[in-house]
Amino acid sequence: MARSLLTALAIKHAKKDKLSDGEGLYLHRAKSGTWYWTFIYTRHGRRREMSLGPYGAGTGQVSIAAARRKADEVREIIGAGGNPFTEMAERKARVPLVTFGTVADEYIDAMKSQWRGRATEAGWRRVATVYAKGLRRIPVAEVTTEDVVRVLKPIWTSMPETAQKTRERVKLILDHAKARGIRTGPNPAEWKGHLDQILPRRDPLQKRNHAAMPYPDLPAFMAALRKANGTAARCLEFTILTAARSGEARGAVWSELDLAAKVWTIPAGRMKAGKEHRVPLSARAVELLEVQKARALSDLVFPGQSAKRQMSDPALAKVLTANGGTGFTVHGMRSAFRDWVSEETDFQREVAEAALAHAVGDQVERAYRRGDALAKRRLLMDAWASFCAGSN
Repeated sequence: MARSLLTALAIKHAKKDKLSDGEGLYLHRAKSGTWYWTFIYTRHGRRREMSLGPYGAGTGQVSIAAARRKADEVREIIGAGGNPFTEMAERKARVPLVTFGTVADEYIDAMKSQWRGRATEAGWRRVATVYAKGLRRIPVAEVTTEDVVRVLKPIWTSMPETAQKTRERVKLILDHAKARGIRTGPNPAEWKGHLDQILPRRDPLQKRNHAAMPYPDLPAFMAALRKANGTAARCLEFTILTAARSGEARGAVWSELDLAAKVWTIPAGRMKAGKEHRVPLSARAVELLEVQKARALSDLVFPGQSAKRQMSDPALAKVLTANGGTGFTVHGMRSAFRDWVSEETDFQREVAEAALAHAVGDQVERAYRRGDALAKRRLLMDAWASFCAGSN
């Protein structure tokens, strides 16, 4: 079939409203008098008409020569079995880049109905916003092995369980993106035959529990810790005094704290169980916070290397080791707290579990216990602070 049938002069003097340039390329005249290029073809028995832009030589218009180049590209894509509506270069360039963060959030929203409890969703959101934060702004189609390794390395040995969950969840998010057609190629978070050649394997005999310092050793450790300088030391002390998880303390912001009422309210989005948690603050915890407040440069109570950057978990682990906590973990301090309550106090188990933000009892029991026993927990946390200070 002949091609290149049209000329500028022929178009100018055309009587008809539809002109053919050959092999599927047409020029249509709208009622307004403007000419538009279209490419018409049949695929799987269905007629398809694709716009290639308005005819002309100005900005945003398509000349005869440009229309023919576009038509050639369409023919090449069709000949290869592709879809010109999505595969033409100019159309790819116009498609907004979807970031990893956007896809991660959409994946969580799509899948959360099949997960058991809010803790699972909260864990996924923590991975998407905290541990894989370095991937959030990267277009999901462009996430590379180097990107994945960069977010995993800082926690690979210091937080092995968290690192493993992060890798697995990043992999599922990237699989999801590929299934949606917004990513192609192998998955850079794949372990077997890929990341296992870059990151060290975990010791299969490695204990899954968090090594806890024996609680009788806590007063001496806390005395040394109070003498240590730096924000990481204060963050670790606060974490222990509140029996909080490391991430909860490291991510604390001033708007969560009411120093007058001596209460720290952690929002549901930052809690493992996805439920708001109120922490009664001891006198020492408040004193520590007041010192931090006096020199605050951002919303973060315990900033990291920069005022607006959250402190890392390895920073707390380093302080723990430097002050006599070799072989123990920051998270293990929660176990030390629980052991102390059981062995040395008369506080009820439910009060201790509530202090740790653990669910207590079956659904019926929890339904009857609608309060969070803040007053009882305040007595407990004051006693814990006294013990940590060396008082009986």
